Amino acid sequence: MFERVLEVLGLSPNEAKIYEALLNTTSANVSSIAIKSKVHRRNVYDSLNKLIEKGLVSELILNNEKHFKAVDPKRLMGFIKDKEEILQGELPEMEKRFQKLSTKEQAYVYKGIQGFRNYMQDILDAGEDVFCIGSKDGWADKRLAPFTARFYTEFHKKKLKVYNLFDHEMAGEVPEFVQKHKIPSKILPKDFSTNSAIDVFGDRVVTFTGLHKRMLDDDLTQFVIISQELADSYRTWFKMIWNLLPGGKFK
Repeated sequence: MFERVLEVLGLSPNEAKIYEALLNTTSANVSSIAIKSKVHRRNVYDSLNKLIEKGLVSELILNNEKHFKAVDPKRLMGFIKDKEEILQGELPEMEKRFQKLSTKEQAYVYKGIQGFRNYMQDILDAGEDVFCIGSKDGWADKRLAPFTARFYTEFHKKKLKVYNLFDHEMAGEVPEFVQKHKIPSKILPKDFSTNSAIDVFGDRVVTFTGLHKRMLDDDLTQFVIISQELADSYRTWFKMIWNLLPGGKFK
């Protein structure tokens, strides 16, 4: 039930199985843990030692025999914070090395749902307004929900705006979330809809394939180009299209 979450937090598959098994019992010896977790006994010892090192399992003696019990799951939050502190300590030097390798212009590809999350994080990191051509509200894909909630909080905290030129099919659904998030938008003419889109922010131009109304393909592909000159050009073309459509000129 919790194995996937525990593995995402950094536990190995065996550690996750053992910790979940211990959540269902006051304490247990190695033989009992092996049965409950379905982890081979010879692997239980190693995984228990690692869980103890991580502060997620404690050891006690009952009737002259070693027993083990799970530590309060709230410790998992501390586990995450410990990792964050370690990362924060090394991040400045990692950033320095990354910046040395960065070139003025480059291109790379993001794939799938995780790639889309990376793109959303890039928006926050850039800290500049977003201009979208052929929008379909991909941010509303339910698989992004936990991340999207945090994204919008940070997005509004930074006082960013996203300007959308939506595909015609979005006309009936745009008003609700435009009002909620105060998003400037217009609708592109009928017969010009696609499964692609172009987003521009900061020095990035992101071209998408595999987009549908409020949904992303599993194999969604995003082609990311880093070029200030190109991004500025796309913003100019965006404003031209915006001004040609009804509803007022771009300010």
